[in-house]
Amino acid sequence: MTAPKPVLISGAGIASLLLARSLHRSKIPFLVFERDASIVFRAQGYRLRLSAQGIDAIENVLGPTGFEKFYDACGKTGGAGFATINPLTGETLGGGVPSVRSEPLTGRDGKVVGISRGDMRKLFMEGLEENVRWSHQVKGYETTSDGVRLIFADGSKSEEGSMVVGGEGVKSEVARQLTNGAVKVYDLGARGIHGQAPTTAFKGLGEGVFRFVDDTTQPNGGKVFLITNIRADDMDKPDVNFGWTLIGSPGVIKAPNDNYTIIGAPAAQIAKSLTSHWHASVMPLFDNMVESEAAFWKITCSSPEGVPGWPNDPRVTLVGDAVHAMTPAGGNGANTAMRDSALLGRLIGEAWGRGDCDHWAGVTETYEKEMRVYASEAVKASYGHAEGQFGVKFDPENTPTINEYVTPN
Repeated sequence: MTAPKPVLISGAGIASLLLARSLHRSKIPFLVFERDASIVFRAQGYRLRLSAQGIDAIENVLGPTGFEKFYDACGKTGGAGFATINPLTGETLGGGVPSVRSEPLTGRDGKVVGISRGDMRKLFMEGLEENVRWSHQVKGYETTSDGVRLIFADGSKSEEGSMVVGGEGVKSEVARQLTNGAVKVYDLGARGIHGQAPTTAFKGLGEGVFRFVDDTTQPNGGKVFLITNIRADDMDKPDVNFGWTLIGSPGVIKAPNDNYTIIGAPAAQIAKSLTSHWHASVMPLFDNMVESEAAFWKITCSSPEGVPGWPNDPRVTLVGDAVHAMTPAGGNGANTAMRDSALLGRLIGEAWGRGDCDHWAGVTETYEKEMRVYASEAVKASYGHAEGQFGVKFDPENTPTINEYVTPN
């Protein structure tokens, strides 16, 4: 008997690695191809708030033992819940939860559950290292008479696989090719900076999820918005850093050459200049920054009109940001990606058990039909949160995209 061909996964982000974990538990062969040289190549990351649905999806994939280890690594916040602080006066204003927020803040057991993107990747990849191929930038794929191959930037090709899953983010080449450019990611104009500081910098705030809104000192009616999650269990650990996300409405935050890959000190200095006039009680978040962990980025989103359709290919599909990019508002993106991985992994596993792995009959079609429903709702909610919080506006005719597709001749 010939060995079964592996599932080829493009990208080693959290959606791809959770899918890989699902395939591993079902003893389905797979290979992951990632453009970075190692898992620490882009060490900068930020904490992701996990919703109940996101946690359930992860638990379904990891199983009891694996999930226990994962959940123990998560931070849990209770206490004050969600509060708004005036950064100009330091005054706590109370709940202040935006009316557009419809998703519950808590994830499980009445707690806000969070974990850094980097820690998620490490936990999902643990034990799978031999299946990950680093320094392989995917530029597309080709179908064969009995399978599919990934094509890399240097012109080389992967071994033949039984399926390709594009999970390489908002500039996914697999998504461009599969959908003929139907999946678009829009630059909403808002800009963000992720930062970290030691727990001692947060002592004055207490436990909870806090948002700061500066909408009176920015030019042209713009605003600066910051959110942070402070966990009581970690407050007295000096070797732990808490993170925050600073976002400016369109036109407020500018970076050299509008380069959203800026990391380290240049990104940290942008954040410090934007907040230099804030109240002394909140300045420790910036004065004590771990500058090497700062990262600048653009706020992007797929069309809030929903995930588009494309002719189904039983051997190729997409997960995570490659198919439904979202703003950070509302915390929908990572949780929706977790649902993708759990759903697709389950469907592939069921087909494998039936012996349908030669052609994966109906797997991608069933997955995409269900994914379009929940992901379209999540993208719409994510955009609605960002519109209210960050002042972004989506116009399909005039909002620029970051992943324009040129149809091959």
